[in-house]
Amino acid sequence: MTPETQRLLLHWRDKYRERKLFFCQREAVETLIWLTEVDPKRFRRDIEAANADANPGLFRLACKMATGAGKTTVMGMIIAWHAANKARRPNARHFSDAFLVVTPGITIRDRLRVLLPQDQDNVYERLDLVPSDLMEAVRKARILITNYHAFMLREKEQVSKLNRQILGGRAGEKRFTETEGEMIARVAPELMGRKNIIVLNDEAHHCYRRKIGADEEKLTTDEKEEAKRNEEAARVWITGIEAFDRKLGVDAIYDLSATPFFLLGSGYRGALCTASGFAGGGVRPSTS
Repeated sequence: MTPETQRLLLHWRDKYRERKLFFCQREAVETLIWLTEVDPKRFRRDIEAANADANPGLFRLACKMATGAGKTTVMGMIIAWHAANKARRPNARHFSDAFLVVTPGITIRDRLRVLLPQDQDNVYERLDLVPSDLMEAVRKARILITNYHAFMLREKEQVSKLNRQILGGRAGEKRFTETEGEMIARVAPELMGRKNIIVLNDEAHHCYRRKIGADEEKLTTDEKEEAKRNEEAARVWITGIEAFDRKLGVDAIYDLSATPFFLLGSGYRGALCTASGFAGGGVRPSTS
């Protein structure tokens, strides 16, 4: 474990803190730190196997925390941990100073502005998440907050469907639609040129690839419509992250959610997390 990580852990557990952190907030980040720095090999194969089944090519870990436990604070702690270490160890492969924070909507996106160090009400200073001498490293981090809808490929030109077919040539309608690279440059210009970014998914139960070969659920007409909307939103979200991985490289994805079940029509059955994980801010491989 690095000296910077040790400093943060002691800072977060300081019994003289004016504003103490919830135990579940500390436990969530401490578990991620343990899996990354202390004993990264012990569960790596199991985590990769779980992700290969549900999220091929991506490395996702889920922090399942009860409603009101403070997921935003945990995201700030994760950013601080990575940024502080990356500043002191720029060549370290498992740390990053580039972050993509993805939300399910504009309201939550705007609420998470407190994760930007330049925000007047930022969580790092307001909640004293970072020792003063490490704060400069956090200020230098590149943090982009967006809602998943921004990942949808947009039309580059307003052209009628007939003219698209005539002018598109062999490329067809794709000629008038953004490429993945153009979408990323539009959504996250701050991250261009950075490699191995960290993705933080808020309300991450909305981000999944429908399980292939899953038994069809017996759904009512209304439930089928709901499942269809869920699946389309999830597809846009996960496809966007996969595009970032292809173009920039995604080192790890940290999922945060208070929802202990899979969405209707996802193809997954049963609880999304263990009871202890849900109540105490536990961490598990993500099958969202």
